[in-house]
Amino acid sequence: MEKEYFAHSSSVIDEGCKIAKGVKIWHFSHIMPGCTIGENCNIGQNVVVSPEVVLGKNVKVQNNVSIYSGVNCGDDVFLGPSMVFTNIVNPRSAVNRKGSYVKTNVGRGATIGANATIVCGHDIGEFAFVGAGAVVTKNIPPYALVIGNPARQTGWMSEYGHPLSFDKDGLATCPESKENYRLEKGNVKKLG
Repeated sequence: MEKEYFAHSSSVIDEGCKIAKGVKIWHFSHIMPGCTIGENCNIGQNVVVSPEVVLGKNVKVQNNVSIYSGVNCGDDVFLGPSMVFTNIVNPRSAVNRKGSYVKTNVGRGATIGANATIVCGHDIGEFAFVGAGAVVTKNIPPYALVIGNPARQTGWMSEYGHPLSFDKDGLATCPESKENYRLEKGNVKKLG
């Protein structure tokens, strides 16, 4: 059976991984056994996808990203260049903690900017936007915009990646998609 994905000749694809159709794997990347990569994902240069990682459909992984065991990404996630996931809270070279990986879930449509760090065990909500260089040390709610070290929320983002400005009634409109959102009790929901 012919493979239904593209892998550059310099990439390493281990047996026992699941790679869906339409995936593109670029230069010097390593796809390890036991991981799952959904349809139409794009894996940039020098990327490592570790065992048990799950990437949903249409995930974009930019260059120099290591996705460690314990990470699950929903559909349409964007992982910016050189962003970092951790998978152990208290790593020590002399202490083997391979059985202690902490889970991190990245919700559908979320963006993690270049050089951001996600400390394991903290989930990123759907359509959240983690700014470049941010260090995430707690859960991020859906649609939240977070920046800085440690990451702090400074606003809300639309599904198209635009800041949302809520009026006195808690309503906002994305300038690009024209979709409407409601902010209520500290949570954002898309209307209609």
